[in-house]
Amino acid sequence: MSRLATVRATLKMARERDPRFVPYVLLAFFGTLAVVFGIGLLLGSPILFGILAVMFALVAGMIVAGRRVSAAAFAGIEGQPGAAAAILSSMRGQWHVTPAVGITRNQDFVHRVVGRPGVVLVAEGSGGRPRELLGNEARKLRRVIGETPLYDIVVGDGEGQVPLKRLQMHVMKLPRNLKPREVNELEAKLKAMGAMAMPIPKGPIPKNLKPPRGRR
Repeated sequence: MSRLATVRATLKMARERDPRFVPYVLLAFFGTLAVVFGIGLLLGSPILFGILAVMFALVAGMIVAGRRVSAAAFAGIEGQPGAAAAILSSMRGQWHVTPAVGITRNQDFVHRVVGRPGVVLVAEGSGGRPRELLGNEARKLRRVIGETPLYDIVVGDGEGQVPLKRLQMHVMKLPRNLKPREVNELEAKLKAMGAMAMPIPKGPIPKNLKPPRGRR
């Protein structure tokens, strides 16, 4: 899909999920246009400020559109299994995201993120299961990473949890403890230790995890 087609699909999705998308974008554009152009009239420079008004209006419209698109995207995936992994995978910069390093048949997940802060384990699910799964993964991981900083996060709206819409910002604000070279070495070490292999939960295998049948 071309970039233009992607933009069109994104805007269509935002309009469908957010009835206020178009009104808010238009309000930001024309409101900024009117204010800047009005300042130009008061200062006696309508042509110069007219050009500036269009430029500022475009920027304001793009900012509002971007925020509304993000909000619509969050609303579309919130509550779905693996939503946290999708949010983490969209982070820019030196981040290595490995989804579902821990999983249960109840679709509770732990995802691993390796970056400048060190290692971040992010759990999502319901009840107390995510916290228990998170503790198990942290204990196994600590034997591999030694004294490397290790952070744990539970996604949710409860006390001590991080809401999905704030997850990316929360992770990106963690302290930068490692150098870029150390980040790559750590990720390579985890791969070499086989830490990226998805564990198989005890009990019946979920239907969506069963391997396809071979051809007869």
